[in-house]
Amino acid sequence: MHRKIIIWGLSFAAFSVMLGAFGAHALKSMVSSEKLQIFETGVRYQFMHALALIALSLYGSQHKINVASQKGIGWAARFFMVGTLFFSGSLYILTLLSPADHPLIRYIGPLTPLGGLCFILGWLNWARVVYQSKDS
Repeated sequence: MHRKIIIWGLSFAAFSVMLGAFGAHALKSMVSSEKLQIFETGVRYQFMHALALIALSLYGSQHKINVASQKGIGWAARFFMVGTLFFSGSLYILTLLSPADHPLIRYIGPLTPLGGLCFILGWLNWARVVYQSKDS
C-alpha cells in the first residue's frame, strides 16, 4: 500500500511542477492575473498534498502500526488524492473556462470546497492514526 501512495505523491508532485511551468509561461498571456492566481492556488495545494502523500507513505512504512491504523493511512491517502482532484482540478478548470464556455461550469465550482473538505479529512485521519499509534 505504501508504494502506491508514494507513487501517487510523486506523480502529483511532477504534474504540479509541469502545471506550474505552464502557468508561469504559457497561461500567463492567456488569462487575467486574477485567474492566474486561482490557477497558482491549485498548483500550490496540489504540490503541498503531493508532499503529504509522500510523507504519509514514509510514516506508514517506518512505524509499526496495527491493521486499523494501516486502514487509516489508506483513508488519509484517498482523501488527499480525491481532495487534489476536486480542489486543484476544479480550480484549473475554472481558470481555463469562463461561465459562458460550458453549461456544466456551474457544477465545477462546488467541487472546490468538497476538495477542501477531503483535505481536512485526510489530515484528521492521519492525526487519528498518529494519536492511536503506540510507536509514535
